[in-house]
Amino acid sequence: MNRYLCITCEVLARPVYWCAATSPHLLDVELLKRGLHNQPLNLRARLQDRIDEAENQGYSGIIFVYGLCGQATAGLVARSIPLIIPRAHDCITLFLGSRARYQDQFENYPGTYWYSQDYIERDDGSGTTLSMGSGSDTDLQSVYAEYVEKYGIENADYLMEVMGAWQQHYQRAAFIDLGIGNGSNVEKKAQDEAARRGWVFEKLAGNLNLIRDLLEGNWQDTETHPTQTKENNRFLIVPPGQKVIMTYDNRVIDCEKGSA
Repeated sequence: MNRYLCITCEVLARPVYWCAATSPHLLDVELLKRGLHNQPLNLRARLQDRIDEAENQGYSGIIFVYGLCGQATAGLVARSIPLIIPRAHDCITLFLGSRARYQDQFENYPGTYWYSQDYIERDDGSGTTLSMGSGSDTDLQSVYAEYVEKYGIENADYLMEVMGAWQQHYQRAAFIDLGIGNGSNVEKKAQDEAARRGWVFEKLAGNLNLIRDLLEGNWQDTETHPTQTKENNRFLIVPPGQKVIMTYDNRVIDCEKGSA
């Protein structure tokens, strides 16, 4: 049995723990705060610190249940053990189960405000993260964060409503239901906010396949996708001494010789 360090954002807590429980491997799961996404460079530094700290701890590898996430994982360097990272832009891909499904949503339903159970339940009240996924409008994020800092969350929400900012940037509220736990309260919250802001509401079934295969070690896609190539497989394995890079194509990420 191999032992892996599994690092993930807390917005994926339920699916990660669920899949880890049935994995054939021994997984040490660590959750990082969702607010770290607001500063991708700080998140990257935090992830690299964990890579370095995991040296000589008996791990066969480090599994990241993260996507590119605003380039937070780009630049990560593997030390003496490999890194395993899904080829995904952000957590929406992980919730939906595939890049193809993510791409369909991104192209056909722009302006979507995404909800999931853990994402809402683990809100720490900072008000600094509006919606899941890298598709969230960064300028809107900055404006809202500034308002929260100056005026508090309730006043910031009111100002955003008065300016019509929500309606300008979003038209749809989508709740992703993975079928783990009772998400009715979060679904109701999404429905209520959609109605209040004049958005369309939609409930989507999540898919655990990507997370499950990641945690079970099914990284080569040889059984389910025998014709997969480096350009379209689902996971990147970063060998020792190499670093993660962005590819700006359908691979999302790749690796090259790293630096110290």
